[in-house]
Amino acid sequence: MIENWPVPHAAAAVVRADGTVVGSYGPTARRFPLASVTKPLAAYAALVAYEEGAVELDEPAGPEGSTVRHLLAHTSGLAFDEHRVANAPGTRRLYSNAGFEVLGDHIAKATGIAFPDYLREAVFEPLGMAETSLPEGGSPARDGISTVDDLTRFAAELQAPRLLDARTVLEAMTVVHPGLSGVLPGYGFQKSNDWGLGVEIRDAKSPHWTGASSSPRTFGHFGQSGTFLWVDPDAGAACVALADRDFGPWAVAAWPPFTDAVLAELSA
Repeated sequence: MIENWPVPHAAAAVVRADGTVVGSYGPTARRFPLASVTKPLAAYAALVAYEEGAVELDEPAGPEGSTVRHLLAHTSGLAFDEHRVANAPGTRRLYSNAGFEVLGDHIAKATGIAFPDYLREAVFEPLGMAETSLPEGGSPARDGISTVDDLTRFAAELQAPRLLDARTVLEAMTVVHPGLSGVLPGYGFQKSNDWGLGVEIRDAKSPHWTGASSSPRTFGHFGQSGTFLWVDPDAGAACVALADRDFGPWAVAAWPPFTDAVLAELSA
C-alpha cells in the first residue's frame, strides 16, 4: 500500500510492546522531519521531569490559571501558533504549538538544562534513539528529526514503559478535561476533541487519521510533514510511518485504510 503513496520517500514499521518489529517498509534508518510527532517526545520528557520532581503537573505554567497539565493537554488557552491567550484555561481544546514552546521553556527553567539537551538526556539516550534530535533552539512542538528505527523504540516504550512508572503513562493516555470541543488540525471541529498528556486520544472522533477499526483507546500523533505514530492498546501494537510530503488530501485518503490493513494483519 505504501508503494502507492504519492510521496518521494516513506518508511514504516509495526512494533509490539517487547520491541519486536513485526513488519517494516522502506528506508527505516532515514531521518525525516517529524513536525508535530515531536510533541509526544517532548511530553515524555515533561513526564520524566515530573517523576524526577523537577515539576508538578498542576503547578502554574503558561497563562494565568494554566498549569503544566493544561499545556500538555492543549487546554491552556494559548493560541495555535502565537503566544497570545485566546481562551480561559480549561474551557476549550485549543491545539497550541505555542503551548508546547512555553512548556519547553518551563522545563528548561525548572531543570537548568536547555530543553533540547534535557530531551536528549531524558528520552533519546536512554532509549538508544541515536538518530533523533531536537536542534538547539528548535521548537518542542514541531522541530524534531528522527527515523522509523528510533521511533519504534519510543513506540515500544509507550506500550511497556521503562523510563516512567506505568501509572504515569496510563495517566498520559487518559483524557484530560473530558468533553471539551475543539478543532483537530486537518480534520475540523470535533465535539469531544479528547486529548491526554501530549498525545491525542482517538475515542469516537470522525473523521480521523487512524482507521475505522482502530480502538477508541488508540492514542498518538500525526505531523504536518507527513508523519504519524499510533499505539492501539487493544491490538497490542504500535505503528510508525514517516514520509517527506506534507500532510494533505493524499494522507487523508491513504492513512486510514493503511491502518485498517495493519490491524487486520495483526488480528489474522
